[in-house]
Amino acid sequence: MGVKVSVVVPVSEPGPDDDAFDACVRSLLEQSMPSDEYEVIFADDRSGDGTRERLDAVAAVRPNVRVLHLEHTGSPARGRNVGLAVAQGEYVYLLSQRDRLERVALEVMYRTAVETDADVLIGRLVTGDNPPPRAFTRNRERADVLRDRLLGLPTAHKLFRRAFLDTREIRFSDIDPELSEQAFVIEAYLTAKVIAILADHICCHVGPAPDRTVDPAVHVSGIRAILDIIDAHSDPGDQRDRLRAHWFRTGVLRLLGGRPLLSARSDQRAALFAALRQLTAERFGEELDRHLPVHLRARAVLVRSGELGRLVALSEASRGTSVRAELRDVRWEEGTLLLDLAVEIVGAEGAPVTFRAEGDRLHWTPPLDGLALPPEVTDVTEAVARARMEVYIRHMDNGLIYFLPVAGEVCRSQEGDRVRVWAVGRARLDVGTAALGRSLRPGEWEVHVRMHSGAQQARTRVAGHRGDQLSCVGVLAGQPHKLIIPCWSDQRELSVCVEPRSFSESIVLVSPGASITHREGHVFVVLPVPYVPPSGGPPAELVLRQIASRGRVIAVPALVEPGVPGRFPGQLVAKVAVRRFPGEGHIGPGLWTPRLRVDGKEVDLRFVLEMGRGGKARIQAGGEPGLLSARRSILGRLASHVPGGRYAVRLAHAVQQRYLPSPPPD
Repeated sequence: MGVKVSVVVPVSEPGPDDDAFDACVRSLLEQSMPSDEYEVIFADDRSGDGTRERLDAVAAVRPNVRVLHLEHTGSPARGRNVGLAVAQGEYVYLLSQRDRLERVALEVMYRTAVETDADVLIGRLVTGDNPPPRAFTRNRERADVLRDRLLGLPTAHKLFRRAFLDTREIRFSDIDPELSEQAFVIEAYLTAKVIAILADHICCHVGPAPDRTVDPAVHVSGIRAILDIIDAHSDPGDQRDRLRAHWFRTGVLRLLGGRPLLSARSDQRAALFAALRQLTAERFGEELDRHLPVHLRARAVLVRSGELGRLVALSEASRGTSVRAELRDVRWEEGTLLLDLAVEIVGAEGAPVTFRAEGDRLHWTPPLDGLALPPEVTDVTEAVARARMEVYIRHMDNGLIYFLPVAGEVCRSQEGDRVRVWAVGRARLDVGTAALGRSLRPGEWEVHVRMHSGAQQARTRVAGHRGDQLSCVGVLAGQPHKLIIPCWSDQRELSVCVEPRSFSESIVLVSPGASITHREGHVFVVLPVPYVPPSGGPPAELVLRQIASRGRVIAVPALVEPGVPGRFPGQLVAKVAVRRFPGEGHIGPGLWTPRLRVDGKEVDLRFVLEMGRGGKARIQAGGEPGLLSARRSILGRLASHVPGGRYAVRLAHAVQQRYLPSPPPD
């Protein structure tokens, strides 16, 4: 059987300590596809940091690995082209040196490409903590470039049929490296018979893009090359206009706003503006502006009129826009976690962004005083009608992201001629289906929300406020059953833990919700338990270690009491003797760090126990600005100067209020 897939990786001096490159190589060598069915081609750009020798050593023991030693060019384009020329696979996958493939990526992508007869197969990508492009909402056997928003996937991380590339003579051009990649992809998009999307399998983790300085002349040359490809492979009309508008947005207007514009030196800014203004006059007519969001339409007006100063001022005035999300309720319903949310776009000072009503039309008001724009530019009536809220979850360890189904509505209120727009909705987290019909992986998942208002969009973590309570009850959900626990992060941001590694870890997650009760020379330390198994749980002990030079330790048995599954958490209760003076078998004045001991193993709990000289104890789950409270105690000040004390300081800051409301200010 011949080679099914060739993976081409251009390499340029990653360095001996580049962990991302090492992870890339390992991911290629550990594919589930048999080694005689795929090959890896490293095209080395004459690296002088030992990379050549390292790759040669790998190839010496791996028959399916080849290393091409090329002359230095500083661009990945030649390495990719040479790799494509010598590739033997039926399909070719293009990877960068800091990307990483999932173990089953080649196997599932090749199988799907053959089943769909695809010229281009797009496997699901993960890029940092960015939400996934909408193209990955579901699998598609016949994807459309515009309908399925493939322009949001401009990089070469795709499986291409090699015969298709050779027949169409699609190769990487010698232009700006990023634009060369986009030119390659758009030509493949516009000439492929079948483009398929594999959304329900994570295929590639995309590494960070290298920092680059935009050379105006080089950049403009690259945009022109892309526009020439669009003109050569599309007919005049709406499709061509939308394709050209995409590169007007990404290749011109985004560079003339926000950080790219504001961080440039004045001479660089002027040179870039002049080059892009000339390109706009030549290739981007006003008929394209209807395909742009309103803030980019405003930039387009200023670019065509040559008003660089106002363009800079508009970018400055637009900074700080964000989304405010209110978590109204969290509850379980038949194994599904329901999140009731209200979200709204707000300006830099926290005031809601509003629109000007003029008859039955809504208009955007630019944040720059004195900037008058034509009504056809500021009209956002149709865009506001499409306003929506999106909720998604992100795995804290591997960055996987999935959107949750949301049912809700967009609300409006009017005061005078100003209209305020916000969204309310209920997101449903079903652990058994949230991963595109599959069960979520174990681990802690952050909850994020994104708002599209019609004029702007922004995203944030779903967070709680002072006084918010969150039941720490866990439930068994999914098939097979997994324990699911909602919890606050250390910054009071909502997370959901799927299948904690142990009974102890499930208690650690919610341990800042601990409380104490005094009774006849003892304190009873009570910890919430998200889920108590039918067996009642394993025997447990509460271990308290004093933050002092002697480091006194006391261990007491803890009793686990069940709650009501799905409604109320259980609790773990430990009875601790209290005395005013040091001694064995009891705790005295000072700070005590708690641990939970189960089956001989100890784990740190997320709070500190402070014992006062008057015999009163209290739980401290962190707090700002002091160590344990606004009025830092003498013991607290001493803690940072004794063994183990600095750890307690960091711990107390890190565990602020996952389950208990913050204490009221003095």
